Amino acid sequence: MPVDHDAVLSWYAAVRRDLPWRRTRDPYRILVSEVMLQQTQVARVVPYYEAFLDRFPDEQALGSAPTADVLRLWSGLGYNRRALALQACARAVAQDGWPADAEGLLRLPGIGPYTAAAVASFAFGEQVAAVDTNVRRVIERHDRVHRPARALAARAAEWLPHGRAADWNQAMMELGATVCGARAVACGDCPLERCASRGQPLPPPPRRTRGAERFEQTDRYVRGRIVAALAAGEPLPSAIAPERMARALDGLARDGLVVRAADGGVRLP
Repeated sequence: MPVDHDAVLSWYAAVRRDLPWRRTRDPYRILVSEVMLQQTQVARVVPYYEAFLDRFPDEQALGSAPTADVLRLWSGLGYNRRALALQACARAVAQDGWPADAEGLLRLPGIGPYTAAAVASFAFGEQVAAVDTNVRRVIERHDRVHRPARALAARAAEWLPHGRAADWNQAMMELGATVCGARAVACGDCPLERCASRGQPLPPPPRRTRGAERFEQTDRYVRGRIVAALAAGEPLPSAIAPERMARALDGLARDGLVVRAADGGVRLP
């Protein structure tokens, strides 16, 4: 089923959100935004993004900064290992320069296929499709079929309009985020009029389910509390069971997010 590129790009030009990372082609700033946006909503990311760039305006500043300072600024955004991966990338490009294509970007620490494609298209103009969960949902609903990752990537590449990869990738992400949502769907606002799921969205693929677990019961919650306390210079939370605290500290130490002192205390790296 053909895709109406003009309709999608015209729709995007009319409704696009004014986000700070869309006003730049600086690969560092785009990388910071893409890493922050992983598993985090746009509204939460914007103030962290701006504060982070005020403190670390380029890869040299981030790469040479104490890791503890990086984690302090990141604390509250969640998934703190992202901050370590981002700093490792900054150090690599500060030393060796920026790879100008997705293949080279994939060789940087912690960079996966989506992030590599996003930076390559937005910063360097490479004709490559960036497929995140929003883009996946739009394509699969349009074609009314679920595909494995490799087949989906090939289909996304087929959709790219010549010479417009950056705008197209942004438009597809915007469409998935604002119109073709995981829960809220507004088919009447969608520029893809030939979508096979129009008015009847394709159900998500079956997933393995585990028993529901409140966030406060997860190790990620405890890890976040620990990092937040250390970043603020406060004592570690005392209301958490000792075995949960020990397990979380062991994991944080393995991931390089805390350092154990000789006296048994812990600190940021």
